Amino acid sequence: MQIDIYSDVVCPWCYIGKKRLDQVLAGPVGEGVTLTWRPYQLYPNMPIEGMNRTEFLTARYGDRADRSRIPERIRTEAEDVGLNFDFAAIERMPNTFQAHRLLDYAHAAGSAEIQHELSEVLFRFHFEEGRDVGDVATLAEAAAQAGLDGGKAFAYLTSREGVRNVRAHLSAASEAGISGVPCYLLAGKFTLPGAQLPEVMEQFIGRAKERLTNE
Repeated sequence: MQIDIYSDVVCPWCYIGKKRLDQVLAGPVGEGVTLTWRPYQLYPNMPIEGMNRTEFLTARYGDRADRSRIPERIRTEAEDVGLNFDFAAIERMPNTFQAHRLLDYAHAAGSAEIQHELSEVLFRFHFEEGRDVGDVATLAEAAAQAGLDGGKAFAYLTSREGVRNVRAHLSAASEAGISGVPCYLLAGKFTLPGAQLPEVMEQFIGRAKERLTNE
């Protein structure tokens, strides 16, 4: 069964959701499941070069903005899946279009497994290391860590190749009614929104597989 994961690399719940999904798919319900990461931009109007994160937060929240603050629910649920977010380390809020191009490239030039590993690296770079995942050199390093040729990834990202494809995927997400992330589309039919608890994910995936078997 195919699961399309609609996500953005600057979405903390998407990182938490990935960890939970990995946990679920490591069990029996994961047999026969394949994954594809699909693009979604939380901030599509972000300047292509990104912006200073303090300025970004101040524009959104005013004087009460605190770059280092991690909402308590996000912090505790991240820790539950072994993540240690460091929001204070994030100096720039990136435009994520290039990161989505790289994920699309990883699937086409590598494999679904490499794309999945790349998603992990990009999340880690942003949320735990404070790296700028809008920077092409940083993205090429992420590609190399995920098992791709970093030089070829850099050349791809500095070209126009794949731009239309990612824009088409973004439009398709909008047309499919995806309005928030993470969102999981199972077999193109069943939608599971949000970073659900592992037991909820497991039940939903299991039931979807049963329904497909009985069709």
